[in-house]
Amino acid sequence: MKAVLCTRTGTPDDLAIGDLPDPVAGPGEVVVQIAAAALNFFDLLIIAGKYQYKPAYPFSPAAEFAGLVESLGPGVTAFAVGDRVAGYCGWGAARERLAIAADKLVKVPAGLDDDRAAGLSVTYGTSYYALKDRAGLKRGETLAVLGASGGVGLAAVELGKLLGARVIACASSDDKLAFARAHGADEGVNYAREDLRDALRRLGGEHGIDVVYDPVGGHLAEPALRSLAWEGRYLVVGFAAGEIPKLPLNLVLLKSCDVRGVFWGSWTARDPEAHRANMADLVRWCAEGKLSAHVHASYPLDQAAQALKDIAGRKAMGKVVLKP
Repeated sequence: MKAVLCTRTGTPDDLAIGDLPDPVAGPGEVVVQIAAAALNFFDLLIIAGKYQYKPAYPFSPAAEFAGLVESLGPGVTAFAVGDRVAGYCGWGAARERLAIAADKLVKVPAGLDDDRAAGLSVTYGTSYYALKDRAGLKRGETLAVLGASGGVGLAAVELGKLLGARVIACASSDDKLAFARAHGADEGVNYAREDLRDALRRLGGEHGIDVVYDPVGGHLAEPALRSLAWEGRYLVVGFAAGEIPKLPLNLVLLKSCDVRGVFWGSWTARDPEAHRANMADLVRWCAEGKLSAHVHASYPLDQAAQALKDIAGRKAMGKVVLKP
C-alpha cells in the first residue's frame, strides 16, 4: 500500500511516498481502508521532532481519518466489514490502510461524507472536550475564541453557539472574521489591527469574558487572560504562534479565575468511554447539519507536503484533508 512517510526530523518537503505491506488486524483490531485523512497544525511539529509525542521512524503523519472497515481481528463484535467509521490514531493515517483498535472508532451515520467525518475527531473533539468537560460552558456565557478561522478555532465557534454561548471570534484578518461569522460568531476582533485587550474589554463589558479558548498562545495570551471575568476560565489549547507564553499569576489571583489545560489526546486514552460518547454527539450533530466540519481543501497523498505548507502558512480556513 502507498503511504506518506517521515523518515527523519525535517520539514514537509522531507516527506516521501513509500510502499508498505498491507496491515493485518490483530486481536481487538480492525483494518480500515482510508477514504480521507485529515491534517492538523501539530503534524508540522511531529515531523519536526518538536511535539510531545515522538514516534519511531518511519511513520506517517495524520492523526484522524474516515473510511471503510475492510477486515476484523479476533474478538471484534461492534463493527462489521463495510461499516463506515471515523477515528483518531495520534499519527499514521496518511496511508491507504490502517490497523487500529476497534474501541478507537465510531460509526459514521448516513448524511456525513468521508472528508468531513475525517476532520471531526481532533478539531471538534478537542473543542467539545474543552468547552463541555474543561470549561463547563453555560448557556448565555460569553466565549472568546482566538485563531477562530483555523481548525480547532472554527470548531469552538460552532460548538460555542450550539451550546448557547455568545461567541466572539478573534483572528488576524477581516476575511477570517467574516468566515467565522458565517459559521455562527456573534462578534469579531481583528487582532492584527486592534489591540486584543481593548477589544475584549469593549465587547465583554463590565462583566468580562467568561471563557477564553486559546490555541494560539504567544503574545496574545496575556491580554486574553486580562479580559476574563470574575471566575472566568482560560483554556490552554495550543501554541500555534510558536511561543509558549508565561502568564502573570497575580492576574489569576485577582480575578479568582482558572487556567485550564486541554490535553485532548491524553484524555482520549485515559477516558475512552467519555471520548466515544463525545464523538457520538459530534457525528450526529454534523450529520444533522448542526456542525459544518468545513473542509478547506483536499489533496492527493503525493501532495501532502503542499497541504502541510498551506497549514503552516495560515492559508487554511477549516480542515485540510488527504485522499489516498
